[in-house]
Amino acid sequence: MLVQMQVRHFAIVKDLHIEFTRGMTAITGETGAGKSIALDALSLCLGARADASSVRPGADKAEISAVFELASNPAAQAWLSQHELDIDDNQECILRRTLTKEGRSKAYINGSPAPLTLMKSLGGLLINIHGQHEHQQLSNSEHQRQLLDQYASHAHLTESVAEKWREWRRIKRRKQELTQQADELQARQQLISYQAKELQEFNLQPGEFETIEEDHQRQANASSLKDEAAFGINCLYDGEHNNAYSLIQAVIERLSQQVSVDSRLQPTIDMLAEASVQVEEAVRELRHYHADMDIDAEALKYLESRMTEALQLAKKHQIPAEQIPELQASLESELASIESCTEEVAQLDQQLNESWQAYQKAATLLSNSRAKAARALSKAISSSMQQLNMTAARFEASMASDDSHASVDGSDQVQFVVSTNPGQPLQSLQKVASGGELSRISLAIQVITANRANTPTLMFDEVDVGVSGPTAATVGRLLRELGERTQVICVTHLPQVAAKAHQQMRVEKIHSKDSTHTKMTMVHGDDRVIELARLLGGDEISDKALANAQDLLAS
Repeated sequence: MLVQMQVRHFAIVKDLHIEFTRGMTAITGETGAGKSIALDALSLCLGARADASSVRPGADKAEISAVFELASNPAAQAWLSQHELDIDDNQECILRRTLTKEGRSKAYINGSPAPLTLMKSLGGLLINIHGQHEHQQLSNSEHQRQLLDQYASHAHLTESVAEKWREWRRIKRRKQELTQQADELQARQQLISYQAKELQEFNLQPGEFETIEEDHQRQANASSLKDEAAFGINCLYDGEHNNAYSLIQAVIERLSQQVSVDSRLQPTIDMLAEASVQVEEAVRELRHYHADMDIDAEALKYLESRMTEALQLAKKHQIPAEQIPELQASLESELASIESCTEEVAQLDQQLNESWQAYQKAATLLSNSRAKAARALSKAISSSMQQLNMTAARFEASMASDDSHASVDGSDQVQFVVSTNPGQPLQSLQKVASGGELSRISLAIQVITANRANTPTLMFDEVDVGVSGPTAATVGRLLRELGERTQVICVTHLPQVAAKAHQQMRVEKIHSKDSTHTKMTMVHGDDRVIELARLLGGDEISDKALANAQDLLAS
């Protein structure tokens, strides 16, 4: 429950400290005194949009903090633990919001900076706020469905439906993407199938073109290569006169005769001996090369044909011939991808059907739960409306379920219909109810649905507008009964409602020479009687008004 609030430099509030207790608390005050300040400030702590104009004139920033006691709120405790924002030993949670005059806003949960999305998420587990204009939303079918779901308390069913709807949508989007791709690739598939087949038939292996090119060059020049090898053999060894080997041997022989005269010739002789061995090795290699170098016209013809076709394919695809194997692999991979895409579309058809059936099953369970809750809600609100001086009123939460309405929220359309006079058929709220009736209907709906709310604190901001007399007393009684089960904070202008509260706060606007600020204090005993008398009779408090106020409190 909400334990306390601290508001500084917000709107006309200078510094306000408010402590709240269990039960029903009524907040009263003159028009314009700032009764809704607590609601507006609290809304900021719950993640509402901030406006720099809310900073008190002359102040640099506004600061609002709210302390909630969570001993009996396991859902909020679990949420904080999940987000590593554990509560302290007192099992309290502190929400704080600051707003500068330049419009910069910061939010904190238990002292840790937090985005507004997190603050809103946590706020939904701490407090439920019902505004004075909420009846204006009643004509919205989405809002009506939310109220019915709140009353039904079947969050596990709505979550299941939403999960299965999102999964069905995911599969459907994937199928649409693949189907579009398949359509776009169909024409390309024919082209690349032909290209891939052509390349597969040619079947050029990686590195093969380089080998063909080298072999072709060798075969094309085989005759001259053979002649040059023979020339080399002759020059190095076989020539009758002055071949290299013989000349080296002659030099070695003559120098060796002079070594005894000058030993410095020995290194030269050793090098020449080594050169002689190298010449012999080179000659052996050339003999093998000459012997292996056959002139093969058929081989040359094959190589020329293979190389010509490779160059033609390369030109056709505008790539170097060496990259033909890579292109073939790429086309084959693309073909496999297209075929896989077609197969996946077929698989997704089955998955889509199974997913839709799972969604329909979950939506049916949700529809059945809503129908059961709708009957109970219709009965409860009809009874509550009759207590609010609409004795002939009938209310019904009607439902229409159809796959054409399927969405993340299920396949139901919910509509609140009402009859306020005997013999009048049930019709939509905006067609039947007057302004005053709509306010009472809205109040009845809010009180009944609030009974099922999981949040431990409920705040009502002048939801009793348009209500007076005995009906106002009934409103007060309904809110007090609600306050017996949960914390209720009610901003009201009706003495009949305020008198039913377990405790009452008075809001005053204090004027000084240079400024104006709001003050909020708890009223007890005679002060409370005087405040109720003021609500009854205005600023001029008569003995009769005081007596009426005492009677209200006594009742």
